Amino acid sequence: MDSRPVIAVTIGDPAGVGPEIVARAVGNPELHHRARLLVVGSEPVMARAVELVGARLVIHRVESPDQGAYGPGTLNLLEPAGIRLDSLQPGIVQAEAGLASFRYMETAISLALQHRIDAIATAPLNKEALKAAGVPYIDHTAMLAQMTNSPDPMTLFVLDNLRIFFVTRHVSLRDAIGQITQARVLKSLQRADREMCRMGMSQARIAVAGLNPHAGEGGLFGTEEAEILAPAVAEARSQGVNAFGPEPADSVFHMNLQGRFDAVLSLYHDQGHIAAKTRDFERTVSLTVGIPFLRSSVDHGTAFDIAWKGIASAISMEEAIRVAAQYAPLYKGSTAALEPDSHETP
Repeated sequence: MDSRPVIAVTIGDPAGVGPEIVARAVGNPELHHRARLLVVGSEPVMARAVELVGARLVIHRVESPDQGAYGPGTLNLLEPAGIRLDSLQPGIVQAEAGLASFRYMETAISLALQHRIDAIATAPLNKEALKAAGVPYIDHTAMLAQMTNSPDPMTLFVLDNLRIFFVTRHVSLRDAIGQITQARVLKSLQRADREMCRMGMSQARIAVAGLNPHAGEGGLFGTEEAEILAPAVAEARSQGVNAFGPEPADSVFHMNLQGRFDAVLSLYHDQGHIAAKTRDFERTVSLTVGIPFLRSSVDHGTAFDIAWKGIASAISMEEAIRVAAQYAPLYKGSTAALEPDSHETP
């Protein structure tokens, strides 16, 4: 029996770098030892990408995951019906590309919910293209939330021993600060603790990053630490979560890397993104947790400026597949998302 997890790899926006980095990644024999790879995309696009990057791959069209010929040298391709890319132009925002990227993801989510695949690894899509196509979702996370009935998925960055959870995601900084309440931070700590336990780390040391310079410096630079963050940490600890902080945001990620903490709870998007991407831009992997299966992703965009020039690096795509293969077995058989935060707006 083949114990390798089946990973659906979506190619993202076909006008971006997604197809070529997927072709390069699938062309890496080492990844096939870790997982059975099923590419969800369009055959003409992938045939062109394979040729562009010089991958030694034979495209094998399948109608379902169980038809795959899983091994090095084969690109198993499942193409959703009805996608038209007749006028696709590389490197620009266009509605047909946005619609195609949505259909790829829609197909992969359906397969995951039917337990026909074990995880999804995604190449980047383009938010403007989604909007141009009339797709009612801003990003992958919004799609996953709605289509899996998971009201509040959580983002986790993984890079070596650096693990970063996020309280807020794609909102303005002003709105993010408004969403940072004691109840929301407490719930985020509880959920982060459950995810760390699922990954085999019970009683993980989770540090909360401060909002203000020097974590407020005793109230000199803001009161959110004393009024919101510290009480949330205290309440989490009373419930058995091994929480710490708030810790100054300019040092807490370094402390995670040095082993003082096992994970960091970042309060807003850029706070955690800057830390991870500065450490290693290409190898940072984004996980969506709090849904019935695991989704991993590259942590970069469609890179229209270099798309279809054959120069895009596949390191991040390869790492996303590796992480998906590593953690997918821990999510296998999950029937529900993490308990959503009923008190806060996602």
